[in-house]
Amino acid sequence: WERMTTQDVEAITPQTLINIRPVVAAIKEFFGTSQLSQFMDQNNPLSGLTHKRRLLALGPGGLSRERAGLEVRDVHPSHYGRMCPIETPEGPNIGLFG
Repeated sequence: WERMTTQDVEAITPQTLINIRPVVAAIKEFFGTSQLSQFMDQNNPLSGLTHKRRLLALGPGGLSRERAGLEVRDVHPSHYGRMCPIETPEGPNIGLFG
């Protein structure tokens, strides 16, 4: 027969029940290598705030530059008050809120 070990209820912690190493490794891998993460611009408080509000339409799960037509790049009426049309990159990514 296999015997189950019993522990005191007060001694049980989340660390004893769950191995957090795979979770930590996945988080580090995502923020270290993903196209969807960036280092935050912290030159001054305003640049940090605009960096936090930046949206991304390109990348995994998003659009590609080749598939993004004019209707995607244009400002939709539902964007007003939520997205800043001035905070869009210039060049081939214009209107993709990079």
